[in-house]
Amino acid sequence: MPISERTKQVLREVGLNTYEIDVYAALLDGGQLTAMEISEKTKVPYSKIYEVLKMLKEKGWVKTVESRPAKYYPAPPNEALATTEAKLQDKITDWKQTITSELQPLFEKREIIEHPDILILHGIQSVTSKLVETLKKATKEIMIAAPEFAKKMLSSAPLLFDVLKKTNAEVKLMVTGNAEQWSNLEKLTGPVKLRVRNNMFGGGVIVDGKEAMLFLGEEKPSLVIWSNHAGLVRFAKEYFQFLWESSKKVG
Repeated sequence: MPISERTKQVLREVGLNTYEIDVYAALLDGGQLTAMEISEKTKVPYSKIYEVLKMLKEKGWVKTVESRPAKYYPAPPNEALATTEAKLQDKITDWKQTITSELQPLFEKREIIEHPDILILHGIQSVTSKLVETLKKATKEIMIAAPEFAKKMLSSAPLLFDVLKKTNAEVKLMVTGNAEQWSNLEKLTGPVKLRVRNNMFGGGVIVDGKEAMLFLGEEKPSLVIWSNHAGLVRFAKEYFQFLWESSKKVG
């Protein structure tokens, strides 16, 4: 059975070149094969076959049987992918250490000013419009911290609940008071996790850890901010998680 173009693209993203993909596919189809047999089953010239097999072994996608001549067989795909993931994680750790230790001090020394997008929103229509736009982008996770003063704003935004009903992202919804007081909650379906707490200074929405809308105030939202600033969004997410852990589960 031939490998689909989608899978070939994934293998290229994982780090395999065209020859390596062809060889791995041949081994999946033929089982244990010699280098000569692999070359004959693929378009890989015999002069390059050992180099290709060597790289596949180093990447964890091919194993060998000690025989004369040597035979090669495919590593289980999940095992090979796990090996690739571990190596990539090691690389990311090294990249992070290098950039943090060398480039970040240069950035801070020169006092370079960042220019992320930060918007201050005015008016209920502007706020709800931006809120719906932000939520529609969610693919993985939506975090919503809804204080008492946000009830009227959320209740007046039916499009908001349409988005939440259709999203495939996991929704964490944290409200103040009793969950029953939030009349629109029963409209939500899908993977929604609900928690309540006694009070909340301000609230907000965080989407995929990339964008945040913050509602600041006590009795009403005196300031509404949208931002994709990485540091601000990360702080908001960590603070939400802190409040989430100390909130009461519902259901």
